[in-house]
Amino acid sequence: MKNIIYILFIGFCLTSCEDVIDVDLETAQTRLVIDAALNWEKGTTGNNQTIKLSLTAPFFDDVIPPATGATVFVTDNFNNTFNFIEDANSGVYQNNTFIPVLNRDYNLTVVYNSETYTATETLLPVVPIEFVEQNNEGGFSGEETEIEAYYTDPENIENHYLFEFRRVDKNILDLEVYDDEFTDGNQIFAFYSDEDIEAGEELEIRNLGISGPFYEFMNILLQQTDDDSGDPFETQPASVRGNCVNQTNPDNYPLGYFRASEVSVFTYIIE
Repeated sequence: MKNIIYILFIGFCLTSCEDVIDVDLETAQTRLVIDAALNWEKGTTGNNQTIKLSLTAPFFDDVIPPATGATVFVTDNFNNTFNFIEDANSGVYQNNTFIPVLNRDYNLTVVYNSETYTATETLLPVVPIEFVEQNNEGGFSGEETEIEAYYTDPENIENHYLFEFRRVDKNILDLEVYDDEFTDGNQIFAFYSDEDIEAGEELEIRNLGISGPFYEFMNILLQQTDDDSGDPFETQPASVRGNCVNQTNPDNYPLGYFRASEVSVFTYIIE
């Protein structure tokens, strides 16, 4: 009799697990998201630039709503103004007359829903990626492909770097940030590893010069999105403030960042 009761109890539990639970999540205030990265790739004019504006959305929504109808422009400290024109209500704003100058300050202005958002950043230089080395026996398993992208940090200058590793065929992007606190003036490498990447695949490696505040901003974001962390005592993810400020209503602060970088690009074919 006890066995029968036990079996009935287990069956009841398994059946109960099939119930659908609706989670009533609190809806946060909708905020403007500013994705404004001015990138000047070495060897190009840097005239074509894009700024993307969107809005925050509920957690379970599949669509990110664009922020349409904004006025967007960038000025420099030599009285040049670069207007960004929206492409067909997409939230994507473009300019093809931008003039990039290293170490020059640029000011972003976004007017959206009668509120004005501003930010300032300096277009920072970056050293080139010199060469790449590959190890096919990396990781704990000895089966990961490891890539080391070498560059030489300038001596006696505080530098910060954003490295982008993009598997071109699959459009998969990995990001890493570095500073030169312990490597000033030395040749050093940015590191990438993948157990699934295959010989013949194209890997685009981009090194971008970034400011100290943006380094801290990205470092926090990457820690929050690290799939390998798994620390139950970590601080829970929260909205990370960028450098954009709402001048009209400071409490209605935006998300995102305004950044200006020189970029070194290195294309590598996996061996």
